[in-house]
Amino acid sequence: MSDSETFQDPATLSYEQARDELSAIVTRLEEGTASLEQSLTLWERGEALTKRCSEWLDSAQARLEGGQNEDTTTASATPAPEQQRAEKPGPPPPPRPTSRQEPANRPSDPPW
Repeated sequence: MSDSETFQDPATLSYEQARDELSAIVTRLEEGTASLEQSLTLWERGEALTKRCSEWLDSAQARLEGGQNEDTTTASATPAPEQQRAEKPGPPPPPRPTSRQEPANRPSDPPW
């Protein structure tokens, strides 16, 4: 990074572009070769890129959840086999013994 280098506005970057640039910045900062001023500039750029990546991911998640909500209206009438199995309870577990039973041919332990 030179002093005259300018950065592209993060809002115009795709997720992949922002992620790749962020990765390069992290590598550069980890090397420790940048001056303090360059490090601060890189850090600030990294924060802007992180925000942009988060916006992309939040948007993608919202789109996926929106698609799932649309699918639930038709899918709720016929649940998937996994859901059908989960909704049908199985037989109850066997009862647990309430006290320890000694074998008939063994005397009980002494009380001390």
